[in-house]
Amino acid sequence: MTAYRTVRLVLSLLAGLLLAGTVAAATTVTAGAAQAEDGYRFWGYYQWTSGQWAFSQKGSDAFVPADGAVEGWRYALGGAKPRVPRAAGDFEAICGKTPAETGKKRVALVVDPGTPEDATTGDTPGQPSGTCVVTAPKSTGAQILAAAGPVRIEKGLTCGVAGYPAKGCGDQVKNIKVPATEAQVTLLMRPAVGSSAAPSPEPMASDSSSDSGAPWTGIIIAIVVVVLLAGGGFFLNRRRAAAK
Repeated sequence: MTAYRTVRLVLSLLAGLLLAGTVAAATTVTAGAAQAEDGYRFWGYYQWTSGQWAFSQKGSDAFVPADGAVEGWRYALGGAKPRVPRAAGDFEAICGKTPAETGKKRVALVVDPGTPEDATTGDTPGQPSGTCVVTAPKSTGAQILAAAGPVRIEKGLTCGVAGYPAKGCGDQVKNIKVPATEAQVTLLMRPAVGSSAAPSPEPMASDSSSDSGAPWTGIIIAIVVVVLLAGGGFFLNRRRAAAK
C-alpha cells in the first residue's frame, strides 16, 4: 500500500510539472505573438559597422565619421525595431573611384527614402542613392548629409532629405505594420561632392556671335536713319518758309 501511494505521489508531481510547463509555454507564446504597436515616420541615422547597419548612438550633429566611414539614412515607418537602409554600406562601390585628397576625408553616404508603404498619402519615395562626400576631417554626419543635398530641419530634427518628404516630421501612426524582412536594393550612384577632381559644370553657351547681334544692329541703324531724315525734312521746310 505504501508503494502504491509513493507511485501515485510521483505521478501527481510529474503531472503538476507538465501542467505548469504547458501553462508557462502558453504564456510565452501569447507574449511573443505579434502585437499592434504605434510608430513614427522619420529619417533614421545609421553607421555601417562590422558588416551591418547600426543605429547611431549619437545625433548626426554630434557624430564625426572617420575617413573611410559609411553613413546611412533611412526614411521609414518604424516602431521598436529600427528600419535600416536596404543596401549594404559598400565604401569601395561608392567612393572607390574618388581619389583621396590631402587634408580631407572621404565618407560614403547611403540615403534610402524607403518604400511606398512607408510614405504618406500622395508622396512617392525616390530611388536609394550612394554619394561619396569629400569633406573636412572634422565634418559631422549632419554636415556630410547637407553637403550632398538640401536638408529640412525642424526643432533640431532631420525632417526632409533632398526634398523628401516635403512636409511633416516624426508623425505618429497608430497600429503600424512592419515587415519582418526587406529585400535589398541597388543604389543609384551619384557624382562625388566636395572633390577637386569632380568635373566642373560646362559654361553656358555665349550669345556673342555676329548673327545674334545683327538684328539689333539693323534696328538701331534704321532708327537713326529715320531720325536724321525727319530732322532734315524739318530744317528743309523751315528754309522754304523763310525764303517765301
